[in-house]
Amino acid sequence: MTMFMTSKRLAGTVLAASALVLGGCASFSADGGFGEVQQITKSRIGLDAAWHKTDAEASAARQRVAELLAKPLSVDDAVQVALLNNRGLQASYAELGISEADLVQASRLPNPRLSFGRSKRGAETEIDRGFHFDLTRLLLAPLVSGIETRRFEQTRGLAAQETLSLASQTRKAWFMAVAADESLRYMQEVLKAADAGEELAARMVQAGNWSRLDHAREQGFCADAALNVAKATQARLAARERLTRLMGLWGDQTKFSLPPRLPELPKSADEFPDIERQAMGQRLDLQALRSQTQGLAKNLGLSKVTRVVNVLEVGATRNSFNDAPTTERGYDISLEIPLFDWGGARVAKSEAIYMQSVNQLAQAAVEARSEVREAYLGYRSSHDLVRHYRDEVVPLRKRISEENQLRYNGMFISVFDLLADAREQITAVNGYIDALRDFWLAQSDLQMALIGKPVHP
Repeated sequence: MTMFMTSKRLAGTVLAASALVLGGCASFSADGGFGEVQQITKSRIGLDAAWHKTDAEASAARQRVAELLAKPLSVDDAVQVALLNNRGLQASYAELGISEADLVQASRLPNPRLSFGRSKRGAETEIDRGFHFDLTRLLLAPLVSGIETRRFEQTRGLAAQETLSLASQTRKAWFMAVAADESLRYMQEVLKAADAGEELAARMVQAGNWSRLDHAREQGFCADAALNVAKATQARLAARERLTRLMGLWGDQTKFSLPPRLPELPKSADEFPDIERQAMGQRLDLQALRSQTQGLAKNLGLSKVTRVVNVLEVGATRNSFNDAPTTERGYDISLEIPLFDWGGARVAKSEAIYMQSVNQLAQAAVEARSEVREAYLGYRSSHDLVRHYRDEVVPLRKRISEENQLRYNGMFISVFDLLADAREQITAVNGYIDALRDFWLAQSDLQMALIGKPVHP
């Protein structure tokens, strides 16, 4: 519906009222909404997130990264490097700036339009002047601003989720890399023992004291050990490169060092008596879906408001003629008749989108409960497994090795039996390392399941 009015007083009144309503919302915030992301990150993982919007901020981050890389990286150091240096995370933070710009744009008054026309008919010249204002945008501006505000809040929540997800991935990559280093060292020890056994077997065959079959067995052990070292080397390289990517490192930065071994198993596993309720209250993905559903409910109200009236303009006109001293004033009314489209399709679409969001939220809640239960079960079972390795398997292999050493000293067993026992002891220790690694991975998954959707490589 297009409407031209001659009342400048009406236009002025509408403009003044709108300025009062929207004037406080039409400016950018000091931190671009990143302060809440920083607060969430600090409260959940105790580390700092940073958005480099200036060269000075980027330079300070690079200096901090260099300081951390100058020493063996702890797991928290590695996560801090990722939060400061991962460019993909910085790209996700840029969405905050885009969303805030949309919010500010929606909060500002629409620009008025000036029109000027000149026409001639014979000696008569007509000049038309107009000042028009989009009244529909003006009246709906608070609603549109509310929509953009909710979108901005959702973007802020997604930025926090991206930050915590990167932190979780980096923690897991750090545990994988350290465990891979440690496993490679033990596999190399197995290879040394196998080489020694194969060399001794070859000498005994030459002396005629051993059969070729026994020699072939030792050669097989040595070949398997060499293959395991090659696999462990490849696994170490892959684990280290994944950690490097997550931390955003390149060039000389990739020469970072890691601790020689994984952290020790905690004395006891953490207890979570009401873990499902805890997850429901603090998971960021569920909070984002709730906010989205509430926003869609309010958007549905907007769709119903605009189902018929979607164009409304107010303006003043003034026409003058060259052959008359007076000025013509008046108005022209044009109505859009909702004969074919009453806006029902738009409302139906909004309702369907809202119900879609409701069901997505319900399904996400079901999945979140299952994910946190699974994560906690994995955490507890992996803790029990590591403790069994530490308290039963490894000490038992050590006692067996000590007894075999006594038997070898008494010449009751051969050196090959002693070497085979050494290999088995190292294999048991390597199994303990794998179990300890899996425990720390399970703990990382549990921590992530309590605040967001777990990320599996």
